[in-house]
Amino acid sequence: MAKKVGILFGMEDTFPWAFIDKVNELGKGEIIAEPVMIDKLEQGEDYGYAVIIDRISQDVPFYRAYLKNAALNGTYIMNNPFWWSADEKFFNNALMSKLGIPLPKTVLLPSNDRPTDTTETSFRNLKFPHDWDYIFNYIGFPAYMKPHDGGGWKNVYRVEDAEDMWTKLGETGQLVMMLQEEIFFEDYYRVYCLGKKYVHIMPYEPRNEHHLRYATTHKTEGKAREKLLKVIHDYTIEMNEALGYDFNTVEFAVKDGIPYAIDFCNPAPDADRNSVGEENFAWIVEHSAKLAIEKAKEYVAGKPNISWGTFVKDSIK
Repeated sequence: MAKKVGILFGMEDTFPWAFIDKVNELGKGEIIAEPVMIDKLEQGEDYGYAVIIDRISQDVPFYRAYLKNAALNGTYIMNNPFWWSADEKFFNNALMSKLGIPLPKTVLLPSNDRPTDTTETSFRNLKFPHDWDYIFNYIGFPAYMKPHDGGGWKNVYRVEDAEDMWTKLGETGQLVMMLQEEIFFEDYYRVYCLGKKYVHIMPYEPRNEHHLRYATTHKTEGKAREKLLKVIHDYTIEMNEALGYDFNTVEFAVKDGIPYAIDFCNPAPDADRNSVGEENFAWIVEHSAKLAIEKAKEYVAGKPNISWGTFVKDSIK
């Protein structure tokens, strides 16, 4: 019997269908791919997928519950829904600081508005005021402010000074925000990493309009570029091994030849042909299908097969 690979997705229309076609081409009838279809979800039941690629459960809690149930039955989920549920950007930064990955200076800010059902008494452990002089001197201005657990460039602010930060923080409601040093970069890269082994480095310009961010090229040349790309490749593998992600992107801002890791929690990264371009699209389709087939061949019904990063694995030894 053929093993099934499913993909769970929302509004995107280019990657999912191309992925399905590529798996069906490479799988030669032994591995088949299809959109995941759910008409019921009974606790503990196995719905027959060897592998599921998750592109949408971060926005749909019902799907996240479906994936956790599937994982218990042996389905290999990309990405691990248990870790993804627990993960957030500030923790990622803290973990990478322990690995020695170059990072922009970052601090966490209390939410501007109190969380629902809390009062002033709920914050007896939070010192008021914060040591703002230290924070502002440490981070410097201009800086970036972004949600500690967000994504998709939502609620990201560039702040010019303390007054600007206070004004924009007032727009964030109950979001917990990070304040992060701005890296004035000479070069910038976005990097696909699949299966903690397949790496594709893409020149990227985050200051362009969304559909033009991949319409750029390397600024670093010659031997310096060769050395830089090797460092980026190795950092990317190390970071995703620590996090345990099988489908992720990492972003690096390069200053004085040093690649600073800016963003590395993108477990459902952009893979749309219209934004990433034909070459990058072909790479992500080919390698995601290849990885899904590899994992499907390893599938044993009922045997849990969950990918955990080295941070979790080392913590339980």
